[in-house]
Amino acid sequence: MFFESGLTKGIRADHAKRLGRMLSFMDRANEPADLDIPGWRLHPLKGELEEFWSLTVNGNWRVIFRFVGSDIELVDYLDYH
Repeated sequence: MFFESGLTKGIRADHAKRLGRMLSFMDRANEPADLDIPGWRLHPLKGELEEFWSLTVNGNWRVIFRFVGSDIELVDYLDYH
C-alpha cells in the first residue's frame, strides 16, 4: 500500500523516506546483488524463512522478501527482533 499510494498508515513515519527508496530499488531489482547497497545490510535469512532476504530499515525494523525468478514477492515490513 505505501509503495503505491505514499500513505504512511501502517508504517513508522520516520521510516518513510528510507523505506520508499528501498521499495523503489526492489521494484527494479532482478537479483539480490541489485539490492546490495551499503548500509542496507542485505542478507539471506535462515530456518523457516530460508527462501527470504532481509534489508535493514532502521534498528530492529526490516523489509523481508523473496525472489521468484527475477521478480520480488511477499514483501513484509516488520520489527524483526
